[in-house]
Amino acid sequence: MQLNSYTGFFRIIMTLVVAMCLRIVPWPGAIAAFNPDWVLLALIYWSLAVPENVGIFHAWTFGLLTDVLTGRLLGQYALAYSLVIYICLKLHKRLRQFPIIQQGLFIFFCLLLSQLLLFFIKNLQHPAQLHASFWLPVFTGTLCWPLIYTLLRFVRLSRRL
Repeated sequence: MQLNSYTGFFRIIMTLVVAMCLRIVPWPGAIAAFNPDWVLLALIYWSLAVPENVGIFHAWTFGLLTDVLTGRLLGQYALAYSLVIYICLKLHKRLRQFPIIQQGLFIFFCLLLSQLLLFFIKNLQHPAQLHASFWLPVFTGTLCWPLIYTLLRFVRLSRRL
């Protein structure tokens, strides 16, 4: 289903802005380690649902904004998001046919690829060790995928919003 140009663009941008807000919300101590990459999850959904409207340019742009908001090295989220969205765009016709559980497995590998790339870039700056906190956003993002999928699908298909 094709989104109306202005309404659809507004919905996509607003969901990505909400995802960015969730990304930078100061969560309490122990919960902060479980915070998944909401922006990447939203970008994955939109690239699978409407690949003609959300692509690598959007991933790069929102990656740069995420770099600025999180105070990270400029370009690392942009690179990670662009790579993951490129893979999603290449496989979107197949992935849309998969049940939500199989999509969850794909999401797991996308989030893992993003985390590995971010860890590699961080390790280039100053050597770091892999801790358990590395895996937590990947697992929670995978577990949140059915919720994200359902919520964003409702936003996309709702006529009243």
